[in-house]
Amino acid sequence: MKNFNYHQSTKILFGKGRINELAEVVLPYGNKVLLVTTKAANPALIEQYTRVRAILTSKGISVAHFDGVIPNPTIAVISAGALLARKFGAQVIIGLGGGSSMDTAKAISVEATHPGTSWDYLFYKTPQPDQSKLLPIIAVSTTSGTGSQVTQVAVITNPETRDKSALYNNILYPQVCIVDPDLMVTVPKFVTATTGFDVLCHAFESTINPGTGAYVDLLAWEAIRIVVANLPKLLENLNDAEAREQMAYADTLAGLCIANAGVTLPHGMGMAVSGMYPNIAHGEALAILYPACAEFTWEFAIPQFARLATILNPHLKSHSEREAAWECAVEIVKFLKVIGLHKKLRDCDMPENEIEALAKQCMVLPDYKGNPRVATPEEMIHLVKQCY
Repeated sequence: MKNFNYHQSTKILFGKGRINELAEVVLPYGNKVLLVTTKAANPALIEQYTRVRAILTSKGISVAHFDGVIPNPTIAVISAGALLARKFGAQVIIGLGGGSSMDTAKAISVEATHPGTSWDYLFYKTPQPDQSKLLPIIAVSTTSGTGSQVTQVAVITNPETRDKSALYNNILYPQVCIVDPDLMVTVPKFVTATTGFDVLCHAFESTINPGTGAYVDLLAWEAIRIVVANLPKLLENLNDAEAREQMAYADTLAGLCIANAGVTLPHGMGMAVSGMYPNIAHGEALAILYPACAEFTWEFAIPQFARLATILNPHLKSHSEREAAWECAVEIVKFLKVIGLHKKLRDCDMPENEIEALAKQCMVLPDYKGNPRVATPEEMIHLVKQCY
């Protein structure tokens, strides 16, 4: 067994009804909360936000609500939230929602307590944030996909440069996260599908990343098994409470995996896609990219691709390991068709004349270097053309 490292500093409260403990979770850190969410676009979200505010105020906690979060949150979104946090004198930040809300909460914690903007503290820049200055973060996930509730990552977009990058620092782990499947029952079909596929991607990429280890492997394959068994039936019945709970669990496991091992080629490319084309959801981008990435990579990680293929199609257990790995891309396509995400970049209105520009952007983040097979610039252009 190879050596491995594992770090997790977020306290996890998992289970139905755990949202009712939110006030008790917050009070040790302060009684002035900035609640970070998207806008309430439907009655279900209004009810959810109202409930959370009531839980907090019932214990004497003052709440300021920043509802400016958008998918692929931008520098301007973070700055608006940080300004409100400073004016209100927030002592605690709660990110309530999917990955965009939780990532925004982390980035607001940085910008509200440091000079400049969140973009000044990306993972490759110096200086990095000062832990002693940060506002504590409580993450409350309402989707099963990003794993942000247990990671040290905050993804943000710079619309001017069409660049999507991230703050990445172990001091950005939320102090506490609440994963309550009851909060996820109203998530619509498309979001359920895209976030659910993201779980599978997180888990699988953590098994082929050089940073993987025995403990990550244990969590990752369990997450993959759960997604394959539960996501298709959940999409057939969005009210399936047991499947919702299983997906919430898989999301948490996969988040723990990427926090310790990291992601690879598809995620690096996926970040570039949604950075240049914000109309493409993160999980949707991954779905577009995965078949080509699997074809490109499988020979360099045969045991992992074979195992994924046999989970997707148990009949492949009778095949040799190499044969099963070779079939993996085909099985991924079949799975994407089942969950309604089999598509190409051209289906999402990407201009064909930007293929080379996108390929270049796909090599900005270092994730592609963690892939078992590292793409050259020419190979990256070919990959983008395949996905187009």
